[in-house]
Amino acid sequence: MFREIRDHIINIVTSRLTVLMILFAFFAGVLLYRCFNLQIVNGEEYLNDFILQIEKTRDISSTRGRILDRNGNVLAENELAYSVKIEDVFESSRNKNAKVNDVVYRLIKLIEKNGDSVITDFKIIIDEDGDYAYSVDGTALLRFQADVLGYRTIDELSEEEKAMTAQELIEYLSRAKGFAIGQYEDPENTKTPFVPGKGYTKEEWLQMVTIRYAMNLTSFRKYVGTTVATNVSAETVAVIMENSDQLDGVSIVEDTVRHYIDSKYFAHVLGYTGKISSDELAELNDQVVTEGGLEDTYTINDVVGKSGIEAYMETTLQGTKGSEKVVVNNTGKVITILERKEAQPGADVYLTIDKDLTEAVYNIIEQKLAGLVASKIINAKEFNLPENAKSSSIKIPIYDVYFAMINNNILDRKHFEAEDAGETEKAVYAAYLEYKQGVYDRLTYELTEGATPYSKLSKEYQVYQSNIVSLLREEGVIMKELVDDNDATQTAWAKEEVISLKEYLQYCIAMNWIDVSKLDLNDKYSDSTEVYDKLLEYTINAIDHTTEFQKRFYKYMLLNDKITGKQICMLLCEQQVVDIPAEDEEALYSGKLSAYQFMMNRINNLEITPAQLALDPCNASVVITDVNTGDVRLWCLIRDMTITKWRIPWMRSIMRS
Repeated sequence: MFREIRDHIINIVTSRLTVLMILFAFFAGVLLYRCFNLQIVNGEEYLNDFILQIEKTRDISSTRGRILDRNGNVLAENELAYSVKIEDVFESSRNKNAKVNDVVYRLIKLIEKNGDSVITDFKIIIDEDGDYAYSVDGTALLRFQADVLGYRTIDELSEEEKAMTAQELIEYLSRAKGFAIGQYEDPENTKTPFVPGKGYTKEEWLQMVTIRYAMNLTSFRKYVGTTVATNVSAETVAVIMENSDQLDGVSIVEDTVRHYIDSKYFAHVLGYTGKISSDELAELNDQVVTEGGLEDTYTINDVVGKSGIEAYMETTLQGTKGSEKVVVNNTGKVITILERKEAQPGADVYLTIDKDLTEAVYNIIEQKLAGLVASKIINAKEFNLPENAKSSSIKIPIYDVYFAMINNNILDRKHFEAEDAGETEKAVYAAYLEYKQGVYDRLTYELTEGATPYSKLSKEYQVYQSNIVSLLREEGVIMKELVDDNDATQTAWAKEEVISLKEYLQYCIAMNWIDVSKLDLNDKYSDSTEVYDKLLEYTINAIDHTTEFQKRFYKYMLLNDKITGKQICMLLCEQQVVDIPAEDEEALYSGKLSAYQFMMNRINNLEITPAQLALDPCNASVVITDVNTGDVRLWCLIRDMTITKWRIPWMRSIMRS
């Protein structure tokens, strides 16, 4: 029995299966030990190494100080709001631009979905004609171009770079080597040419460039957020938070927005705030250092005063930023706050103006000015001031008032062609289309066959042809730097007015004053006749996309009785742009009230203000003095019904009324 047991044990021990089981048990033990060591003993250390924690310092914005009048009435204050920010937390790779653009585009759509809008503080806008245009000019434009192209001074800009259009600058930023905003001609083949802006609308393209450019300005300081939208709704906050896992680097932060009380009365004094420019950044940081502050107090994302008291008292209102040291992971998410220094709010600024007095004076002047304008209006189409007559004899034809409704955008022209347009809107738009086509036909005839000398044209077509030449010069088609003002043909056109526009343009071609590169010529278009045909095509297309030219059609439609003053008044009723008493509206439609009297009622009741009309006379001023001492306490000028200048500082007290 004992021998059998011994032999059985020996067989088990010497069995291959036993050896394998021992080996498996050994390796299982080693594996368990390593797992315990990795997850329990050194787990936190390995996790921290994997997350790649980075310690960063980021700014905490201060609250801007309030602006108050001499009696403590608030004129400008801050309101709590939520802002959307995005940080550059994307790892450098070949696909970085695509990832960033995807997040930015989806973020824009989420913001706009709930009626909010992204910040568009770029120096490029979409004008009334739907084209990209600069919002600044002169030195400010050159400074902007230099910043975009990476130059420290504007002197480094070449002449070609200074001549870059807004469209060309957008395309430069969006190219494949830039922000890569667009698509390849064949999206599946990256070897095909890259087309900037492809796949986006003009508005989307501009928004994308604006945000990417702002992010690029802080690329050397990661984890400094770029503000995408301010004062967003609770719905936008919720939807962004819900999609935060798909929006790398995007966060919602508490912020403040500037709120102006009764801004109509005080905008000229208070000014406004906006994102800091590169010139302002350098200037304000130098000013802070001079005053004994810290260097680089301001950063490229700060909001500063742009004009008025907001700019003049900037360093007082701005306050002192705070800071916090945080630990972030490789996706930019804050893990731990190590240290925090609270921001110090800006100081309040008290002005010596009296809020109630200013509003009362403004209203009095506006009413007096409206009465003055009304007294000058006559029921006529045109008014020609007699020779040697005094300027006080100027009269305002009521047809100028009708046209001002269109010219000053009191009426929305775009709604004339909308699906829900009213009957009068549809009728006016149909008349406009017919009249415009007639003008185009006549202009085409004059530029091809008619060739009527300028002096023999009607006043209307003289205006059209003068505007065409001005437009071609502004767009660089006629290179004004090459035009010789003393040339006989140039004089015959500009001063003597004895030649036709056709002759003048053909002469410009012969003298090489035309920039043919803007005419989209093919190689086969080489002789002067073919260049002229392309120039004619360009001209008609250009005026068709020029808002001011299109508005002018309505002026001559009124003067030529293609539309009536009554229709203009009915458009005011249909679009409900002003509050019109029901009895006046009924009387207008029934014919009991003339268009002239209807419009006069709107002016006399200040339902349409002198500022909206912008017709001479539209200036007024007031001086308020102390009745006891005769000292001037307040002086203001109203131009186009906007008070534009105050004498600062005023005396200790202001006369009350």
